Amino acid sequence: MNVAATQPESADTPAARHARRLFEAVHALTDTGRSFSSAARQLGLDRRTVRKYARARTWHEVVRRPPRRPSTLDPYLDYLQQRWDEGEHSAKILHQELLIKGYLGHYQCVKMAVAPLRRGLPLDEPCERPPSPRQAARWIITDPDRHGPDTAQRLQRLLEHCPELRRTHNLVRQFDAMLDARDAAPLPDWLDQLRASGLAPLAGAATALREDQHAVAQGITTHYNSGVNEGRITDVKLQKRIMGGRAGVPLLRHRVILIAHLRHRYAGGPTAVSR
Repeated sequence: MNVAATQPESADTPAARHARRLFEAVHALTDTGRSFSSAARQLGLDRRTVRKYARARTWHEVVRRPPRRPSTLDPYLDYLQQRWDEGEHSAKILHQELLIKGYLGHYQCVKMAVAPLRRGLPLDEPCERPPSPRQAARWIITDPDRHGPDTAQRLQRLLEHCPELRRTHNLVRQFDAMLDARDAAPLPDWLDQLRASGLAPLAGAATALREDQHAVAQGITTHYNSGVNEGRITDVKLQKRIMGGRAGVPLLRHRVILIAHLRHRYAGGPTAVSR
């Protein structure tokens, strides 16, 4: 039986056409016995992409669907499911009940929401867009006390679905505890955990830190660090980019001194700046 024929036709969108073309090209090679790596080289695709399309039964399984936008009906979806399970299948009556509960939307929205239930499908709940790698990294390195409720919940769900990120998060929190306590005693064991984490980036970081472990320990236990110097260097680079080559060293020097003066002034420190 042709499985593709049993799937409903998706809208003729660029994403659907792209998925269909890739599905057909990948299966034209892999169905003849070609390996994923060989097909990836010939098609100019990543091996993981070829594997995903080759394992799919139809192109509908791999077409990208944008997450549904949240609506005013979302807080009432659980109630709709409950009433449907209790035997109330009239969209008109369900809409009237929601109005009593404070829903301000139109009847048509309720009718469209329960349409999947009539076909034996679950309610079309909104999909959460996964965080970008940079966003996930920022969540992990940020102190948990500074997370808002929504960010904390999303981070928790992310860590539950990805053991590698959960392992990374635990190691980051251990290093943060060393910095807070200014205690470098757990550092050797922490570096061993990095190396044994099974994650190449963390193992590489452990190797680099071991080469200068004494300096790392000093940075943890003392109040002296190069953070201030790094900040000044960042200021100089920023001012250089802002000027865009339109002025020379004298103006750059003047701007850097002015910024340092303002920083000392608003930080409550001395206002005199050496020239």
